[in-house]
Amino acid sequence: MKLCFNQATTRDNSNLANDLELCEKLGFDSIEIRTMDKLPEYLKDHPIEDLASYFNTHHIKPLAFNALVFFNNRDETGHQEIINEFKEMMEVGKKLGVQYVVAVPLVTEEKIVKHDIKNSCVEVLTELSNIADPYGIKIAVEFVGHPQCTVNTFGQAYDIVESVNRDNVGLVLDCFHFHAMGSRIEDLKKADGSRIFILHIDDTEDFPIGFLTDEDRLWPGLGAIDLDGILSTLKEIGFSDVVSVELFRPEYYQLDAEEVIKTAKETTVKVVSKYFKFDTAKVG
Repeated sequence: MKLCFNQATTRDNSNLANDLELCEKLGFDSIEIRTMDKLPEYLKDHPIEDLASYFNTHHIKPLAFNALVFFNNRDETGHQEIINEFKEMMEVGKKLGVQYVVAVPLVTEEKIVKHDIKNSCVEVLTELSNIADPYGIKIAVEFVGHPQCTVNTFGQAYDIVESVNRDNVGLVLDCFHFHAMGSRIEDLKKADGSRIFILHIDDTEDFPIGFLTDEDRLWPGLGAIDLDGILSTLKEIGFSDVVSVELFRPEYYQLDAEEVIKTAKETTVKVVSKYFKFDTAKVG
């Protein structure tokens, strides 16, 4: 198992350059780069070649761009914006060696029937798959455990990815999102582990289904999520790739970034190492 850091965890108290230095120091294998804020902020003062050079000369590597948001059920203008943004991600991602683009389904107050949601997702993901193929970058679809997200359970997301049926289209399984809308372990047990590209690790306070928000996240192992059930099932179905710690806790943003990253690593390793062996010699 590889250990990854998602920049949401230090969203308000760090930047990309600082996150990279701290993650390198603390033994992370890879990083998920936030494309909505942290990457543009970095590029204001550095050429993209500086970032590529950093990855070429350090242990830490770029796992994913996070994220292409609200990709499905868009009007014509919105759809073209998604395609243009994705094409730009491909060009920049190729320069950096990015493995995945995380794609987030539409969140909306509008009621859309599930049939139309699935059709749109399959159509758009197939188009994105074709664009991504020559770049060697894969698309990791992240269902969001919120009532207003058009794809909000593991079972629904897995059905969409199976229907797309492309090797470069798979899933992000975020433990918080899995818990937040009551995704079923039974659905995960029936899944093909190779369809899950990235595991997001986190925990949460014990609020009812449908009321949880990202700000309720906690360090892994300190909340109400059945992490043992999720991790043991992932091992059973053959997942063994990468775990990325992703938190949005406001209190954690008040801490020093190094303390946050260190605690994120320690709590993640403690929980995950019961089921998976980490590859890096620095983890321990």
